Parts: sequence; C-alpha cells; structure tokens
Amino acid sequence: MSNRLSPLQHRDSLDSSAEAPFEFSEDNYEKVKSILAKYPPQYKQSAIIPLLHLAQNQNNGWLSLNAMDRVAKITEVAPIRVYEVATFYTMFNRKPIGKHHLQVCTTTPCELRGARETVQAIEKELGIHVGGMTADGEFSLIEVECLGACVNGPCMELGAQYYEDLTPENVVSLIQRLKNGQPVKPGPQPGPLAGKRRASDGPLGQTSLKSEPRGPVCRNLGEVKAAYLKEKEAEAAAKAAAPKK
Repeated sequence: MSNRLSPLQHRDSLDSSAEAPFEFSEDNYEKVKSILAKYPPQYKQSAIIPLLHLAQNQNNGWLSLNAMDRVAKITEVAPIRVYEVATFYTMFNRKPIGKHHLQVCTTTPCELRGARETVQAIEKELGIHVGGMTADGEFSLIEVECLGACVNGPCMELGAQYYEDLTPENVVSLIQRLKNGQPVKPGPQPGPLAGKRRASDGPLGQTSLKSEPRGPVCRNLGEVKAAYLKEKEAEAAAKAAAPKK
C-alpha cells in the first residue's frame, strides 16, 4: 500500500501538492519541541494531533499535503498515518477555508430542532452549498457531528465560539453582521428562547435540581485524621461499656 494519499483522497493544486512548500516558523518550531517533550521519544506519534493543529493554525486554517508530510517526518511515521488522522476528524480542513468558517451541527438533537432549515438558510444567504466557499473567501460552510451543546441546539461553531438556539432568521442576521464587520455575540442567539435561558435552562426554567447544589466536602489531612481518631475512640468506649458475657 502506498504511503501517500491516493487520487481519490487528494487532488493536487498550486498550494497543496508535493511541490508546494511548508515549513514550521521558528516560533512554531519551539512549540513543536515543547509538544514532543510531553511524550517518550519512542512515542512521538502521540504528538500527531497537536502538531496538526499547530500546522493548520499556521497555514490559514487548513492542512496542505506537505504540512501533513512535515508532521509525519517530525513524528517519524509513514505519511499515511498522518493522512488517516487528518482525513478522519472534521476539525482538520483539507482545503482552504473562508475567513468565517461556519460549522453547523446536524446530528440528531440539532436536526430535530431545525438544523436542516438553518443550513438551508445559510446556503441561501451565502449562495453556496455545504462544503463550499464564497467567491470572496469570506465564508465557508460545512456540516459537523455533535458539538456537545445538544440542549441548546441547533448549534454552530465559528472560530473558537459556539452560537446556539439557531433559527433561519437569527442565523441570517448573524451572517449579515459578520458581512458588515459588526461584532456578534456568542452563545444563545435572539429568538423564541431569548431571555428564557439561564445557562442551559429550557423555556420552562428549572424543572429539577431547583436548590443550589452542595459543594464537595473538603477537609485537610489533619481534620480527616482527627475525625478518624474520634470515631475510633467512640467505638472503643462503646465496646468498653458493653456488658461482658
């Protein structure tokens, strides 16, 4: 089996081919050393994921062929091992992405709450389909698996922030603000649940666990030892006071 990506997995382009250069910057090479130092020398492959993140961040949010090859060389594995990781996780992008990379969750909980309609509204507003990028390079759109914010779905990730309680209306408003260079507030968006959430409360408010939770009982070692000795003394006293048979 070849150690390189097959034609079905990769299409050469000007910026992603065996000839297109990639090298970590000096600053990032210091980070590479720091990452590798976390693992035993014989387990350098454990650093593949953090090194791919580092390469992607340096490469404007996506991984070129030579960026993956560089990670393979550093971790001393066959390139195919790195390709397997980079093509498995949606967090890694195998082609250039827009300045605003919209990642919409369409897993079951979000789907049941209208994620499909949300995606369609985004496609109509931007004039692209899932997997596409606008001609000006400002926006790209993909579907992703569960983002872990099911109770606030539909949910979308943009950069390092989550945008929740999405509807076709508020997601279009959000995109228009981005187009105009206006700030957008992460978290639950204006809509049917606006003002009705506290953390992840539903529209009915808290329906369980209504009281403040008790914090963990933290005692220092001296307190634990004193409590243990007191318990043993009580046991000894009870044993001494017990009638003898």
